[in-house]
Amino acid sequence: MADGPAASTATADVSPHADFEQVGAVADAVLYEGYLLYPYRRSSAKNRVRWQFGVLFPRDWVEADEPVTPTVSGSADSWYQRTECLARIRRPDATVRVRLRYLQMQRKQVQESGRDDGHRDVPSLRTADGTVHLTFDEAVPREAEVTLRLDERAHHGTTVPVGAPGGTDVEPLPGDAGRVVRVREELRGSVTVTAERLAPDLVRLQVRTAHTGLAPAPRTARDEALRGAFIATHTLIGGDGVEFVSLIDPPAALHDQVRACRNEFTFPVLGGVSSLGGDPPTARVLLSAPIILPDHPQVAPESPGDLHDAAEIDEILTLRTMLLTDEEKREARATDPRAAAILDRVDTMPPEVFARLHGAVRSLTPSRPAAPPGEHPAAPPVERPAWWQEGGDDGPAPATDTVLVDGVPLGGGSRVRLRPRGRGADAQDMFLAGRTAEVAAVFHDVDGSVHLAVTLDDDPASELHTWYGRFHYFRPDELEPLEPTREPAPSDTPAAEA
Repeated sequence: MADGPAASTATADVSPHADFEQVGAVADAVLYEGYLLYPYRRSSAKNRVRWQFGVLFPRDWVEADEPVTPTVSGSADSWYQRTECLARIRRPDATVRVRLRYLQMQRKQVQESGRDDGHRDVPSLRTADGTVHLTFDEAVPREAEVTLRLDERAHHGTTVPVGAPGGTDVEPLPGDAGRVVRVREELRGSVTVTAERLAPDLVRLQVRTAHTGLAPAPRTARDEALRGAFIATHTLIGGDGVEFVSLIDPPAALHDQVRACRNEFTFPVLGGVSSLGGDPPTARVLLSAPIILPDHPQVAPESPGDLHDAAEIDEILTLRTMLLTDEEKREARATDPRAAAILDRVDTMPPEVFARLHGAVRSLTPSRPAAPPGEHPAAPPVERPAWWQEGGDDGPAPATDTVLVDGVPLGGGSRVRLRPRGRGADAQDMFLAGRTAEVAAVFHDVDGSVHLAVTLDDDPASELHTWYGRFHYFRPDELEPLEPTREPAPSDTPAAEA
């Protein structure tokens, strides 16, 4: 997934459904993030632990006193989601439309034909034509919409029930070998949309999604409870006559109002393109997802299709998928129809499409800024061979190199305070603003830019991260040098009492 710059468009009204379509590919990536991971086989250990994003269980089960199966590492299970954002009103008859999107789990059970027309559950079954069918959990995409008119009654809000019916589908297999039974449990929830007027042309919008269905027994295992859960839950918020303000990079005049917005189990970002040229950042649609994204996220244009690993590199996953053996591919195809579609796409990918996956430069940052008017330009950089030429790697030494920041040379062991830049910063870096860290190394990129690898001072796992070589990376202009810690001199130490 690539971060997309905000492009300018006219301010004429566009259908909110068209706005939703602009972020459709990103929303689908959120919907199926982690649905089925490479190598796309049921036997893979990581595909035995699924559904880790945006999962809403019944409240009584989440808050049960009795211990249940430990929450999967990396997941954040809840019984509700809460999104708050700021919207500017551009017309007296402005309305807001909220589209809730989620997955409903569907249990696919393979059954073998037995005597007396009976059937028994089996983990797998091979039919006479050689096709293998595997028992596995699938998912069905669901949607619901809510509309709220932003008039004087908007603060009362509106609540609508949402959900999906249960059901059973039976698919006979060829040759009377057996059948595939797909079972879905009923889902019940609600979406409440309210608007608090902060100014004549500004409202704080709240969208709250809750699971209202019956809870399973308190000690029910998570895998079983998932059958009645909303999965990968997220919302698209648009409307007529409204524009949304960035919560990541708000205008200075709205900083306090943005800080007052309370978001739980969601992270709302601007979607689509900016309707006012991006300064201050606004958009006609907001994507509130259970994963952290930047404003205006985009799926990389080079991507040939969904791989269920939206944050991964398509070329790597494609190459790995190509290396699957014929037997592994047969198992993947039998595991899930979406896995079969990925294999078909990879197997038939034209060479020119595959070539596009081999990296793309979105932007280049100058290695040194231009000198301000009236000042002498900085000294030219030292000429080195290109990194791919002989001797090209002899110059940079990450462990000992330094870079000058505010007149202070920073290198390995230097202490700094993190100051991520206001606009264009990685969304996750924003949570580290103001924290102190230690520089581990200085890295020179191929394009001439410089990044410093740091470890956080208050991270209990910093030593382990250093051992693994896992760091946070910042540009020099995002770091504030700190004075080195001084050991107290003997004269500073209070004299011992007699």
